[in-house]
Amino acid sequence: MVSVVAPAYAAATDVKHEISAAAVHAHLAGNSANLAGVHSHLHHTLNCLVDPKDAAFDTKEMNPCASMGEGAIPDASDATLKAALRAAAKEAEAGIAESDLSKAQTDARGTESMLITLAK
Repeated sequence: MVSVVAPAYAAATDVKHEISAAAVHAHLAGNSANLAGVHSHLHHTLNCLVDPKDAAFDTKEMNPCASMGEGAIPDASDATLKAALRAAAKEAEAGIAESDLSKAQTDARGTESMLITLAK
């Protein structure tokens, strides 16, 4: 029985770590001094959230969560959590698509706020 419980616990823990790492990179994006920095860290955020096979995953950017799982969204087992993570991913994508530094930073800070709430 322990072998059944331990992997489930580890998976739940990894999702929280993926979310926390994504939040850190969203924070870095929100505080970046230039648009390239915002976009780069938002890509890192998104790479922590989505599956490496997902179209939103950017293989040219770092995946700070590579050793933690397949991404917080596919690794999450709770439907409500998945939906909230998808919303955070959309916010990150909005920041990546933004060409105005201030607006991109705002999207990054919104993403961070969403993820901090989910990481608790």
